[in-house]
Amino acid sequence: MFALSNEWTVQDTLFDAARLHHAETVFTLGNGYFGTRGAFEEYYPGEMRSTFLHGVFDDVPVSFTELANAPDWMDLEILLAKERFGLDSGVVLEYSRSLDLKTATLRRVVRWQSPLGRVTRLEFERFASLADEHLAGVRLTVTPENYDGEVEIQAGVNADADNLGLKHWQALSQSTIRQGAWLHCQTRATQVGLAGGFHLKVKAPGRTRYARWNVRGHPTLAGITPVNRGQPITAVKWFAYFTSRDQKDPLKALRRKLTYLPRLDWESAHSAHCLAWQAEWDRSDVVIEGDPEAQLALRFNLFQLLSAAPRHNERVNIGAKTLSGYGYRGHSFWDTEIFMLPFFTYTRPEIARNLLSYRYHNLAGARFKALGNKYCGAQYPWESAATGEEVTPTWVPHYADRSKLIRIWTGDIEIHISADVSYAIWQYWQATGDDAFLIGRGAEVILETARFWACRAEWVAELDRYEISDVIGPDENHEHVNNNVYTNGMARWNLQTAFAIIAWLEQEHPQHWLRLRRSLHLKPAELKAWQHVSDHLYLAYDPQTRLVEQFEGYFQRKDIDLPALEPRQESVQSLLGIEGANQVQVIKQPDVLMWMYLQPNLYDKETLRTNYDYYTARTDHVYGSSLGPSIQAIMAAWVGKPADAYEHFMRAARADLFDVRGNAGDGIHGASAGGLWQAIVFGFGGLKHSETGWQTSPCLPAHWKRLAFKIMDQGNLRSFEITQ
Repeated sequence: MFALSNEWTVQDTLFDAARLHHAETVFTLGNGYFGTRGAFEEYYPGEMRSTFLHGVFDDVPVSFTELANAPDWMDLEILLAKERFGLDSGVVLEYSRSLDLKTATLRRVVRWQSPLGRVTRLEFERFASLADEHLAGVRLTVTPENYDGEVEIQAGVNADADNLGLKHWQALSQSTIRQGAWLHCQTRATQVGLAGGFHLKVKAPGRTRYARWNVRGHPTLAGITPVNRGQPITAVKWFAYFTSRDQKDPLKALRRKLTYLPRLDWESAHSAHCLAWQAEWDRSDVVIEGDPEAQLALRFNLFQLLSAAPRHNERVNIGAKTLSGYGYRGHSFWDTEIFMLPFFTYTRPEIARNLLSYRYHNLAGARFKALGNKYCGAQYPWESAATGEEVTPTWVPHYADRSKLIRIWTGDIEIHISADVSYAIWQYWQATGDDAFLIGRGAEVILETARFWACRAEWVAELDRYEISDVIGPDENHEHVNNNVYTNGMARWNLQTAFAIIAWLEQEHPQHWLRLRRSLHLKPAELKAWQHVSDHLYLAYDPQTRLVEQFEGYFQRKDIDLPALEPRQESVQSLLGIEGANQVQVIKQPDVLMWMYLQPNLYDKETLRTNYDYYTARTDHVYGSSLGPSIQAIMAAWVGKPADAYEHFMRAARADLFDVRGNAGDGIHGASAGGLWQAIVFGFGGLKHSETGWQTSPCLPAHWKRLAFKIMDQGNLRSFEITQ
């Protein structure tokens, strides 16, 4: 848990090695090109220091591929009168670390007493520039308090970075230069080239001399200067990354940059960075008056999304853990399209377009997966990386017994993601009116995923309907189920939307429709078959009870008393085992409510309330999925239960700051962060679009005095303000 100093600052005032990894996640910095965990500049035992660059994947056993931890740019060793500074030795007399969300600047102040009794004040400040995505900087001020002597600051670029023991980089060339060094390397399997280099400048009252050593894979420069008690010295390290994904010759680009770094001024570079962040917040900030914790938590989560958002690259996506940790190895899921993308679609549509273009560019991978499964069209992978091919591991070690393996079925049968991608494209088009994107890219994706669903659905003649069998819905507690309502519902939506797209193209852009129809080899007979599937695809609903069954046979599963399991510190699936959880009604997240949220006009309010009450009582809220609470909050607001909505909202808001599930050290819960924005705007704000325009039906928590947010609508910035 971190202190609330103000509504823009996350602060830690006590160094606790037991939550080292949690703090590293929370203090992650990024600029949409790379993200760096909040490890210390100096090393600490057991740390998980890492920097991930979008799209830089390398092969790994079992899980196919992972984001490769880049050569370390923060690398600093500090010698104070020959004694190495580190929080693992000596005595920490004072400690504070703060993340300024408004300026994306991380600061740390330490008063440290060395083993020999020397007391030093050290101030660190760093940022990953949003004004120049290749640039990062760290500034260190050292003030000796009770001694004179010599300070040596060693700065390097270290290719010995690894992914929890697995090394991905091989050094190609390197050099030390005047007040700096550079390194050129590439990933071992995928051969992505990376060049990284730095410039170090030490400002001190006395003369500074520089020493260099060109250790293979770790070129280093040291600034050495005499110090007197009470007199501060300052060191600034500028660093730049370039990769072969964005540069034809990354080393050439880096060496050109290195000639510029000596002339760079901290104040001006940091000011440009702050101005870039101010522009982001002007578009996307949300104001909550009357609840400082909710305000800070929301801004923290939006900050994490903005930090990971690719602004200049349309061939990368945001992974489930953003760029903040090793969880899920940097892979992308439906988390991006359904949870994160609406925030960007309605505040930063340029970023949303990049993220959706990633799916378009990887359409070949989706077609390849469909073909491999003997289906037509495009079947998007459950886990996606650089190429858009399936990278979900088939087997993983058992969480309780590492000698056993668990079969992972999500890559085989959690198929709703194909419709999720199309839904995000449609939502983006509706919000932006970006006809060029729909015509040139989006329509093809929607039609090819519709083609997949038409092939995937199974005709059951005796029931006169199509079914979709043997799937996993968003609720991963239940595997190999039939007619999951979310999967079937989204498949039918995908087919219906394909026809709407075709009608629009025929009417508005007939020449493009003709070209697209020919390139996809779409015949009238196939479109007729699509219509038949759409008209006859089964969706469960009982008009007597108003309940929508989560999947066929769900109501026959054993209903257990969730409160009776308390107290507990683990999920129901961990308690009962995979097979045990599959036999009970407890759900990881409510697929029915997720479906109703995305299709709000299909059901009346009484049906929403009935299903909310039924499935909320059976959801593993705390230890289930981090994706569920934000959607639960929206549905609670829609059925007029603001207290319930607030409870669910805060559970999502605290996911990382409070480490609610005990896994925040693996990285930020990106989907939860995106869901929070939706809970604010569409839940508490009640924002909906109708034929007459945007309308709000607020349902604010009782203690909230004011809620204010902005959205982009067809290129226009619209502001909304709601008070009690």
